[in-house]
Amino acid sequence: MKLPTSTEWVLHCATSLAQLSPGDTASAAQLAQYYDLPAPYLAKQLQALTKAGILAASTGPRGGFRLARPAADITLLQIVEAVDGAAQPYECREIRQQGRGALPREDCQDTCILAAKMADAHRVWRASLAAVSLADILDELPSGAPARTRRILMG
Repeated sequence: MKLPTSTEWVLHCATSLAQLSPGDTASAAQLAQYYDLPAPYLAKQLQALTKAGILAASTGPRGGFRLARPAADITLLQIVEAVDGAAQPYECREIRQQGRGALPREDCQDTCILAAKMADAHRVWRASLAAVSLADILDELPSGAPARTRRILMG
């Protein structure tokens, strides 16, 4: 499975916002500059996180984005699904019943074993991401990273 590049962007941006001091915000332009990303497209992705209740947005001269909930209450799965959706990446089209090698219909009463294995893998992947919060990520960052992020974004 290959996720869009924007998934990496929002994961990093949410992690950066989790490093800010309470009450601080960062604009889409600040985050775009921080990561050298296209600001208009990043802003659309951040709006998706806002719509999903992961980020809160404020307007005005000191406006920007911040986490809408504590970092411990935001999982990687929630972030990924906010921008990429929750659909399974594998869709079985029952080609085992097509062409010269088509199996008889009676041999296809059960779910295709390949579709079942792909669904199992998707469930495991989702469970893995659901088990990791932004707080868990912050715990694994180098000790100086949050201060550096705050200095660059707020400076």
